[in-house]
Amino acid sequence: MTHTHAVVLREPERLSLETVALDPAGPEDAVVEVAYSGISTGTERLLYTGRMPAFPGMGYPLVPGYESVGRVVEAGPHSGLSVGQGVYVPGARCYGEIRGLFGGAAARLVSPGARLTPLPDAFLERPDGLAQGTLLALAATAWHAVAIADALPDLIVGHGALGRLIARIAVMKGHAPTVWETNPARAEGAVGYTVGHPADDETRGYRSIVDVSGDAGLLDTLISRLAPRGEVVLAGFYAERLSFSFPPAFMKEARIRVAAEWKRADLDATVSAVASGALSLDGLITHREDASEAARAYRTAFEDASCLKMILDWRRTR
Repeated sequence: MTHTHAVVLREPERLSLETVALDPAGPEDAVVEVAYSGISTGTERLLYTGRMPAFPGMGYPLVPGYESVGRVVEAGPHSGLSVGQGVYVPGARCYGEIRGLFGGAAARLVSPGARLTPLPDAFLERPDGLAQGTLLALAATAWHAVAIADALPDLIVGHGALGRLIARIAVMKGHAPTVWETNPARAEGAVGYTVGHPADDETRGYRSIVDVSGDAGLLDTLISRLAPRGEVVLAGFYAERLSFSFPPAFMKEARIRVAAEWKRADLDATVSAVASGALSLDGLITHREDASEAARAYRTAFEDASCLKMILDWRRTR
């Protein structure tokens, strides 16, 4: 039986690098040698803390991760892929009895070829291109939040990696938004848009607000800043129940939209925009750790406000 090294979350806040069994590959599968995987500070934080709402298949132990990139080392005859191709991996379920939620944080994994996204040469040849592939899920999430809204965002709440990507996409489309950020450590780095503290912004009449803060208590504040028939797009992940006062929303005929998971079209559009140079992923990966230091890396990703994106380097862990 083939084995691989993987990050395993045995129970909330009990995480380590382990050797786990790897399912055999079938004719439609590809085996990927992972170079880098990202750590999500939204979904994976909820898994790590045990606050993830229950859903089918949820449970421990699990292998997290849906932001992996690597090279195909084995390609089944019906996988549609070739050995040597660089691919983005949105997760895998190939670890026997250990759940893959979402299963990308491993040195080697098996996945149906149809789930993998080949990365074009123009993407991989950019400086740090393969490592930046770990940002594709986040960038596709940002693309989806912008694409489903009625208008390009006038206000973005939160200047973490997701907020920056939404702002960059808006600028790419010819619109310069305002971004709110309360943490001074995250206020820098804007290009083509402005970042400020919400207490310093008296603006009313925003047509489109995109919230990526994950703060369930912000809706009343955001609705108060809307223009009539304006829209709030909820693009964060909210572990707590959301509520709002009805009369102000009624008076403005406010719309509240939830941006769900990105679709394949969002990912394809994002890959194309990055490959062409229209969308930059530079400056978003702020921290890197060898996969052998996974436990420390996860703590840093969740606790250090200066960490926009932490990635694990698997190249020395086979």
